[in-house]
Amino acid sequence: MSYEPLHHKYRPKSFAELVGQEAIALTLTNAIRTAKIAPAYLFTGPRGTGKTSSARILAKSLNCLNSDKPTAKPCGICDVCQGITKGYSLDVIEIDAASNTGVDNIRELIEKAQFAPVQCRYKVYVIDECHMLSNAAFNSLLKTLEEPPRHVVFVLATTDPQRVLPTIISRCQRFDFRRIQVEAMVKHLKAIASRENINISDDAVKLVAQIAQGGLRDAESLLDQLALLSGEVTPERVWDLVGSVSEQDLLVLVNAIAQNNPEAVLDSTRKILDRGREPLTILQNLAAFYRDLLIAKTAPKRQDLVTCTDQTWKAIVEFAQQLDITTILTGQQHLRTAEVQIKNTTQPRLWLEVTLLGLLPSANTQSAAPSLAPITTPTASPSNHRPPTPPSSPTPPSPPSPPTPSSSSSSSSPPSPPHHASPTPPAETPPESNDASLAETWQKVVTYLPVSTGSLLRQMCHLIEFDGNVARIGIKSPAWYKRLQTEQPIIATAFEKAFQRQIKVNLELISGSSPPSTPPKPNGVKAQPPPSSQINNQSDNITPPAEVSQPAKNRSARTESDSVGQAVQMPPPRSPAPPFSVADMENADQVANSARSLAKFFDGQIIRFTEEAVEVSDTTAPDLLEEAEED
Repeated sequence: MSYEPLHHKYRPKSFAELVGQEAIALTLTNAIRTAKIAPAYLFTGPRGTGKTSSARILAKSLNCLNSDKPTAKPCGICDVCQGITKGYSLDVIEIDAASNTGVDNIRELIEKAQFAPVQCRYKVYVIDECHMLSNAAFNSLLKTLEEPPRHVVFVLATTDPQRVLPTIISRCQRFDFRRIQVEAMVKHLKAIASRENINISDDAVKLVAQIAQGGLRDAESLLDQLALLSGEVTPERVWDLVGSVSEQDLLVLVNAIAQNNPEAVLDSTRKILDRGREPLTILQNLAAFYRDLLIAKTAPKRQDLVTCTDQTWKAIVEFAQQLDITTILTGQQHLRTAEVQIKNTTQPRLWLEVTLLGLLPSANTQSAAPSLAPITTPTASPSNHRPPTPPSSPTPPSPPSPPTPSSSSSSSSPPSPPHHASPTPPAETPPESNDASLAETWQKVVTYLPVSTGSLLRQMCHLIEFDGNVARIGIKSPAWYKRLQTEQPIIATAFEKAFQRQIKVNLELISGSSPPSTPPKPNGVKAQPPPSSQINNQSDNITPPAEVSQPAKNRSARTESDSVGQAVQMPPPRSPAPPFSVADMENADQVANSARSLAKFFDGQIIRFTEEAVEVSDTTAPDLLEEAEED
């Protein structure tokens, strides 16, 4: 006699033998007893859950010859029951929709369905994997499903009901087959092992049921393979047969990762690879093990949610209590990202080892180190967060150029000692030693902004002060100050992404750079502006300040001679800062020129431009200075 596989030998012969589908079995049994037979049924569910077996049981129940009417307990001995079991019955036709997808096949089926059954009461058509039928084939079947001949019953089976037309589903009684529970599957497998004299431990039987993931046919096939082994079947032998990494090996590997031991990690990986496991399989099993660790951490009493033995589950729960949930989630995310790399590489073992070393706590600490560094410090001293200004530079620099030797010498006047007598640091712009840190911080924040917004902010803004909680951003142009106020939430979001916390953002209008608020000097001495020669060096087309400060609007020019011979005196700056400067005009001209160059490059024209930028590009320098002074 030829060998019969276990999943064929122990196929259920009645609804009472159907494993794990009690609700469906009860419904179909009552339908047969009350003679309420539907013209069409739709059986859906995962593979190996009993859809085709239930269709054959229904056909036997409708046509068993040992009963004068349909019965819920077919004999399984008569010619009809034997013909349905072995597949040679003329009135019960099983069709594989994957190989009969065309409309011609369905039309032929409908034509044959008009004839009366030869031997049975009902002619039953079982269409397996019906989602493979074409739309034309489904449409040709609609009328027959809705009003079939009285002696015809259709049973459609599918693992993908989403691909079945809704018009077909609405004409059928739908039964959803669920995945079989582990307890019911373990009981069924133990019964088979007892009848077949298979020497297998209880832990191994439970592991087989868990690996099958609710598919009884897969579990019976795996048990059939294990029956060929000599001696007792243990969980380790089950893992070896299915080609997965055992839970004990995964626990050793994760323990080496948690102890930050690279040598032990590589050694454990080499041992697993030497047993014939594929790198991708190791990575996937390790990701599933991290999921088990997360369940053990959050729900230590839900062993039914994982695939492992009782002894291993206790070890996993004990080990998971030592880990943080963030560490587990970070490791799982790292493994998910590396899975694509290992699938597509020609060196999977190399990238597996690199990925596992990337899970070490030391690797995660080094990668997070730049974000944990101090944000900004006013001076080069690393120990103090905001130390007082050193006595060597008693006077902050005056904008827009560094102080001249004469201003430095004048800063040593008697009012200086009272200024530095207080230990509280001055609330002014950080000194020049901090400009590099502020610039780096600003560049870091700008990278988190959209490209267009980031390019604009690099030119028109800079960071004045940042203490870790509040950021002061200076804007060079009054026109852009109004426009960038609407972008303040976006800038705050960029700060939050850069430093992983909420930062308050304040926008301020400045002139070129952020000038400190200089206290009034005694004896009526006025602050000296930069020489007019410096302004002329910046732009040859700009009228000297002496001419600009003489508009025909009832304003008197303020000039004053000093000891050095600088005869031209600019008006003193108003609080908080002058609204416009020469640097503003240069930036505005650059924006306008860039727009014209871009339009010329694409052989186009500027069809929309901001009103403020047009004024900057079309107005002469003296007019701009005059408007700034007037504001």
